[in-house]
Amino acid sequence: MANQSEKHNATSLPQSVYSADWVRQAERRAAQETGISLFVLMQRAAAAAFTHAQRTFPNAHHWLILCGHGNNGGDGYELARLAKQAGLNVTLLAVNQDKPLPEEAQRARDAWLESGGQVGESSSEWPPSVDLIIDALLGTGLSSAARAPYDQLIAAINRHAAPVVALDIPSGLAAETGVAAGRVVYANLTTCFLALKPGLLTGQARDYVGTLHYDSLGLESWLRHHPALLQRLDAQHINRWFAPRRPCSHKGEHGRLLLIGGDIGFAGAIRMAGEAALRAGAGLVRVLTHQKHAGPMLTACPELMVETLNDAALSAGIQWATAIVIGPGLGQGEWGKSAYQQVANSEKPALWDADALNMLAKSPQKRQNRVLTPHPGEAARLLGCSIQDIESDRLLSIKKLVERFGGTVVLKGAGTLIAAQNEIATKGAVAEQEWQLAIADVGNAGMASGGMGDVLSGIIGSLLAQKHSLYDAACAGTLVHGAAADSIALRQGTRGMLATDLITEILPWVNPGQKK
Repeated sequence: MANQSEKHNATSLPQSVYSADWVRQAERRAAQETGISLFVLMQRAAAAAFTHAQRTFPNAHHWLILCGHGNNGGDGYELARLAKQAGLNVTLLAVNQDKPLPEEAQRARDAWLESGGQVGESSSEWPPSVDLIIDALLGTGLSSAARAPYDQLIAAINRHAAPVVALDIPSGLAAETGVAAGRVVYANLTTCFLALKPGLLTGQARDYVGTLHYDSLGLESWLRHHPALLQRLDAQHINRWFAPRRPCSHKGEHGRLLLIGGDIGFAGAIRMAGEAALRAGAGLVRVLTHQKHAGPMLTACPELMVETLNDAALSAGIQWATAIVIGPGLGQGEWGKSAYQQVANSEKPALWDADALNMLAKSPQKRQNRVLTPHPGEAARLLGCSIQDIESDRLLSIKKLVERFGGTVVLKGAGTLIAAQNEIATKGAVAEQEWQLAIADVGNAGMASGGMGDVLSGIIGSLLAQKHSLYDAACAGTLVHGAAADSIALRQGTRGMLATDLITEILPWVNPGQKK
């Protein structure tokens, strides 16, 4: 099996991400409008992939190129010609079908044969000396599991020790959703052409994509005139939300955050949220929790204002707060339900997580003053479906969550999504809505441990208290959270990372100009 890359992205990826269906149609339209032939675009794609492959694997001298019966295969034929021209040993095996190749792919195949190259059957035995495999089998049009003979070829690729370069997308991975319905190529390097597609960044993409490179094929100016489906955000974008503070500012200017949770056995959740909120810059943080936890929590973190949760304290806290976080360690007993009902009636900006989401699933309501932060299991309960349904189309799922519950939603996972819907105009009695959609291209496998969501709740809640909009707080908080984890992973790896490790790591990311 090809080795998987722990950190999957290069640093030169664009911010815009387009629907895979749109990209397939746009390629022909872009060629027509810019006066560039589709074959020239294919040549550009092959040249970009060749450059990235040779630069990444300079000691690979025998390339095995596997071509499918479509334009992805055409990219492979043209890449083979370039590799042979550069003096490399190239073995090309192709899947042949009764139907003719697309025009551009046939032209690329003819050029490969004219250069003296040979085309072997896909069932042929592989040479023993292969030290790089090029996956040009299936492109972005796949929407179901790969069928024979592609599935057997994918299995063979994954069994082989040689590194793998995928053209546009690893074969078997759905470009729109990142779903792996069947066998998928484990790539070490993927070179994406023309535009980023969602399936390269969310769903199960990180298991398969490896290092992701991008090439616009010279059409970046054309793309700028076409709005993207969603925005890719990474750590480089964090500073836009964190201007330096005024030297004479005081704690009252930086927000008052109320956190509610921490039933018996779950004190750690609300404590982690509280400490993360302080590190993210909230001026004052008040925690309402179970009476047995108040003393120990004050001892552990004296900067938190900790009180016993009761009706009087909750009423006063809601009135005092700039923003509210409810859910970490809340439980679903009467203690938590009573607090939930009071917060549900408040108009203050709020973040709902964990058991607040589970209670919302039982009594759905739509409100525009909150951020919801479900993981796939919580999202499934909110929508009354299975986790598999959520993960089969994460973009569709987050849109459904926003439409049903309002506000801003953060759908957590590898390739966390953030979404909101804003009213932009009214035509008669019908209000038009505009989507804000982002994908947080940060984070790593070390975050698959308890308490990470509580830290995220604290960070986003802190930003809400500091008067960021719901959507901005969700985007910035998610990026800070993932970037902090990535900083730790860079130093010490991902295994054994704790949620509390992230709390002090927040500081450099919320202070512009500090060394990361």
